[in-house]
This record gives sequence, structure tokens and C-alpha cells, in this order.
Amino acid sequence: MKRDEIQEQCLREILKHERCSAQVGMGIGKTKISIDYLATLYTGTLKVLVIVPKLSIMQSWKDEIEKFNFDYLLGHIKFSTYLSLNKQDTDYDVVILDEAHNVVPRHVQYLDKHKGKILGLSGTLPKYEHSDKYRIINHYCPKVFEYNIDEAIDDLILNDYKIIVHSVDLGTAKDFKVKNWSTSEAAAYKYWTDRIRSAVSPKQQQIMQIMRMKTMMEFKSKPIYAKKLFDSITDKCIIFANTQAQADYLCPHSYHSKNDSSKANLEMFINNKILKLAAVNQLSEGVNIPGLKQAIVLHSYSGSSPRSNQKLGRILRLSKDEVATLHILMHRDTVDTKWVSSVLDSFNETRVFYK
Repeated sequence: MKRDEIQEQCLREILKHERCSAQVGMGIGKTKISIDYLATLYTGTLKVLVIVPKLSIMQSWKDEIEKFNFDYLLGHIKFSTYLSLNKQDTDYDVVILDEAHNVVPRHVQYLDKHKGKILGLSGTLPKYEHSDKYRIINHYCPKVFEYNIDEAIDDLILNDYKIIVHSVDLGTAKDFKVKNWSTSEAAAYKYWTDRIRSAVSPKQQQIMQIMRMKTMMEFKSKPIYAKKLFDSITDKCIIFANTQAQADYLCPHSYHSKNDSSKANLEMFINNKILKLAAVNQLSEGVNIPGLKQAIVLHSYSGSSPRSNQKLGRILRLSKDEVATLHILMHRDTVDTKWVSSVLDSFNETRVFYK
């Protein structure tokens, strides 16, 4: 099936509903679907509010509208970020939630007041029914269409991929610094796990779980392993670190808020002047990196988070006959195995390998 056929299928389905969402994987053209949707609804008085995660994505929208010769729509669209959604007027005919997985409970204040159409679009809509994001989307714009990454690969729209999970042991040497003393990673992990088990309330337990996660993200065992792996790769590769210090350790070219060379490094990486880049967490959703064949992820968030899917999406822009590789690091015999497992639920198990 071709990309334009998927777009037409999606458009036909969302036009049947006043309020709905579509889960459309990368490479299909979520913005183009939105533009066609607005063009179908167009009247001389149409008022549209488009909500995007970041200001940079607004320009991508404008570029797409001009590219497909729908310039007349621009005078009818106001752009805003999710951060500013509650400040917007509610008298719009249509609200489009671009990357709809960015909704949070405070947005209910606006969505309750808005009486017009709502269209949500994302490659990674929330899948766990107990989550706030799932409940918000299911209530205000339930999913009516889905076309995922593996379908796009089978239809030869995206290149194939494989995921390699690398198991890393916690360090046992007392070289992990905590304030004014040193301990081992294994001992630090046990300490926070014991604190979780002895928590006297759900709130306290949640706080201890966050503290354990933050502590694990500072462990040195993964960066040490990752640097050896990163240095052994000769393809164009990006590594996603947890902290700025890790990014600077892993690669001489890093991308984060405290590096004045970040913009130049990213431009060199995009233009193939350098083949390796370390970034903290993830790049902006609108950034495209041609020829990116491999990626390494130090920390996996829960399966309810779209972050791992977005990182995989970075390496699905190759020629259709190429295979990209996503490396995920996992601390053996820890809660990390559950985090990674929940992430892998979103992917085809035949494309997942363990090392």
C-alpha cells in the first residue's frame, strides 16, 4: 500500500467523526493528513487552532501548507504550544492536537470549554487505560484509525529495523559518589529498592521510585559500556544520554542546552560532516537526520512514553532496502528489565534481539 492511499484512508475515517484521533507512524505524513482535513472543512469563516509541542514545529506546518499549495488556509489558522493551550480562546471551529500524546490533565480546562471539532494526531498515542493521557484522549478525541511502524515497513514505506538489547551489570566497586561518601551501584540500587518496599503510603512509594530512577540514570556502568559500543560503530550513529555530563563523555560532539556548539554540531551531523553525535534525551520532533543508521539509548522509559518510539523513528528514514539498528541498554536483574520490556511491547518481537 502506498503512502497517499494510507493518507486517504485516514482522512475518510476522521471525517466521519466530530472528535477523534489517528495514530499514524512516522513517514506517513501526519501534517499532510491534517492539511487535507482542513481543506475539506474549509469555508471562508473557518477558524482553526493548531497545538504543537514546540515553536519550531509551527514553521514545519507553514512549510508543508505552502508546499502543497494550500496557502489560503494560513489566514484561518492560529498556532500555539501545549504550554499555552489554556490561554487560548475557545471559539475555534477546529482544534488540532499535533503529537497529541503531549496532552496532560491541565489541558482538560481548555478542552472542556471548546465546543467545536477536535482532531488528534500522533505516531504514539497512549496505550495504557489507567494513564491520564489515555483517559483524556479517549474522552475528548478517541482513536478511530491506526497505521503503525511495522505496517509501514511491510508496505515498503519505511526501511526495516532491528532492536538489540544489551544487558549491563550494576557496578560492585565503591566508586559511585553519593554526597560525601562513595558506594557501589548495586548497593545504591538495593538502598532505594528497600526504601520503596518500606514506604508507608502510595505517595511516598512514588517519590522513592523516582529517586531510584534518577539514581540509576547517574550510574557509570551504562555510559562505560555505551562508549565502547559507540566507538565500535562505523555507521552514522546518535547516542541518547541521560545527562549533559554523560553526553560530553560519550562523544566530542554533543547536543544539549549548556553546549554553545550544539547548533553547529547538529548541523554538521545532519550534513554528514561528522558521523557521531551525543544528545541528552531526544531531539526536537521536527528535526530530520538523513542517513542515520544506528542509535543507542541509555535509558528506556515506560511503554506509556513515546520517547523510545521517537528515537527509533530517527533511523527509519533510510532507503527501503537498508536495515537500521536501535541499541537499548538495560541493567540486568533490576526494574530496568520491566521498563525495557514495556517499551518492547510496542515493537515486533521478531525484530528484537538480546545480547
